[in-house]
Amino acid sequence: MLKLIAMGRLLEKAILEASKLPDSEQEAIGAWLLEQIETEHTWDALFGRPGSALERLADRALEEHDHGQTTPLDPDQL
Repeated sequence: MLKLIAMGRLLEKAILEASKLPDSEQEAIGAWLLEQIETEHTWDALFGRPGSALERLADRALEEHDHGQTTPLDPDQL
């Protein structure tokens, strides 16, 4: 069994419970968890990069709002 150091208690409990499952389910959980971690890294990179496409889009939206080119969102009209 793999010994991990400095793991949070909840993650350690989840891994202990997952270790009781069949190998195919363990593999599925591992793949899902790694995908979630990679997704978080991707979002962190997108949000954290100065001049990113997301930052430019936000700047453009604020500029349009400042120029009166936006309308308030009315949830009843959705």
